[in-house]
Amino acid sequence: MTRTPSRPVPLPSSAEQERLELELLLGQPMLGPSQLRPDLLSELGLPLQRWRQLGACPTASPRAGELELAIPHHWNDEQKQRLSLELAEHDLRPRFQLALAEEIQQALERAIAIPEPGPSAETSATTDPAPRTPTSDPAQARNAARTSQQRSLTKDLSLPNTGSVLQEVSDLEDLEVSASEASSSANASPIVSLVDRILIEALTSGASDIHIEPQEQALEIRFRIDGVLQKHFEDLPRGLTPAVTSRLKIMADLDIAERRLPQDGRIRRMFRGRKMDFRVSTLPSRSGEKVVMRLLDSGATQLGLDTLITDIPARQTLRELGSKPYGMVLVTGPTGSGKSTTLYALLAERNDSGINISTVEDPIEYTLNGITQTQVNRDKGLDFATALRAFMRQDPDVLLVGETRDLETAKTAIEAALTGHLVMTTLHCNDAASAIARLDEMGVEPFMVSASLLGIVSQRLVRRVCVNCRISYRPSQEELSRFGLVASLESEVTFYRANITGNAVENCCPACNGTGYKGRVGVYEMLRMTDPIAAAVAKRQTTDVIRRMALENGMKTLLGYGLQLVREGHTTLAEVERMLLTDSSLESERRARSLSTLTCDNCGAGLHEDWLECPYCLTSR
Repeated sequence: MTRTPSRPVPLPSSAEQERLELELLLGQPMLGPSQLRPDLLSELGLPLQRWRQLGACPTASPRAGELELAIPHHWNDEQKQRLSLELAEHDLRPRFQLALAEEIQQALERAIAIPEPGPSAETSATTDPAPRTPTSDPAQARNAARTSQQRSLTKDLSLPNTGSVLQEVSDLEDLEVSASEASSSANASPIVSLVDRILIEALTSGASDIHIEPQEQALEIRFRIDGVLQKHFEDLPRGLTPAVTSRLKIMADLDIAERRLPQDGRIRRMFRGRKMDFRVSTLPSRSGEKVVMRLLDSGATQLGLDTLITDIPARQTLRELGSKPYGMVLVTGPTGSGKSTTLYALLAERNDSGINISTVEDPIEYTLNGITQTQVNRDKGLDFATALRAFMRQDPDVLLVGETRDLETAKTAIEAALTGHLVMTTLHCNDAASAIARLDEMGVEPFMVSASLLGIVSQRLVRRVCVNCRISYRPSQEELSRFGLVASLESEVTFYRANITGNAVENCCPACNGTGYKGRVGVYEMLRMTDPIAAAVAKRQTTDVIRRMALENGMKTLLGYGLQLVREGHTTLAEVERMLLTDSSLESERRARSLSTLTCDNCGAGLHEDWLECPYCLTSR
């Protein structure tokens, strides 16, 4: 936290620190203990016990019927109105000021010197700001049952109802050390501890994303693990939404006062000796600001192509594309499909002291020694296209562009590929063939694409079935027919399904925690540019024509690759259906099978590759 001209930075984890940060958060001054006047309570007409129930304390004697009152910073309008009506009966008009709820209660305890009363009906009606909802609804009962099976993040934290945003820490603070110190400190901020626990749990569980979503009745936290969102904790009180989001904004160096516009930032912390980046995105919603964080481990061990790609021909094709001296290689797929990991694996194989490799990324997801890596900084005018133009004056051999999302970046990358450089970049589209149409939609001339493009890689990630608890079974003909498979041709294949039990079940699988899946494996589709395909691209042929030509050239579809992983026991038919099965993908796979099946030109009978003539009509092949 920066030092202000009027006030020095207080010690961490102190009440003074909390007041300072709440002033920054709420834009209003916060009173200290010395400004509270509980000695005036006896002059105000209400019983002392009632003041204790209300949780408010005077700060000065009434003047002309106006009473200055310190109230907790989390009070809502309904509570303020209720207190105003009660004081109006004694001809008093309150003027509210804010203070810490704990310090108000301590002042009232010292003045009244009575033991803590039990919750009465009057107390509950007066001080409980959150309305209670009935639990007779079966849907709510089921939700309550699920919640009881989830771990609590806040069980040992004294959380306020809203608003407290505390200690800002340095960029490279260790998360586990911070959480441990917060737990052992009596004055530690509960919001800081809560947020640290969320981040640590996400890192420990291997999550790729954190979703903090305010709902109408609660604050929901979900982790994306192996591509699927999962709830690990019970819901938090909705009143904590401003405090949690503001804490994350402070950590990400965002504007905590701006709640009407989306914002993007980054949090960097150390975790078990590794530098972790959290890419933070905030979005205003009806119930509050939603925060989504992408977890990036810049110090993670990079996987090689041998580990990423199980299919040998596909792996060889990608290696050949990456070994070319010039041209452009496109890797396509949705967000979170492993495109960057594939490109980094390809770069690692090309990384040699004899060539100059430069990358421009947003953000830098992995750190590679011997490679110049540049971070996009749009606030300063450094975008992908600007960095690419600068690279061209840096004597490059291989260039990596994190994402091609506009015409300027696409044209600059293609011009680099046409002038003797190998350019690797990513693109968002559904499959390999549709990347051509995506570039055309951006405004790139088809003749430039056909002249520069070496090949297109489309990929997805499917979950690996847990090898410790997977269940072998024989799928029905109806299930197989959905994938275009014939039961008689798959009789020797062992199919597996996931053993999904949930972590609430006793003796659930410890490897996958009852989810039935552990880890993910890549699914790839390789479209290699040939002269006929390049000619078709230059003539602006349709995506369907280009896809048909690629299939005739031996391209394996995403669905075909996924079914091969099923046959090898890596994943399940249900997972392939969830990620890969569409009408167009099934049609492409059926077309690929028909092209790869040998038939007699005379009688149409099926043939084996080693047959020199048809055994049915004796026609030579």
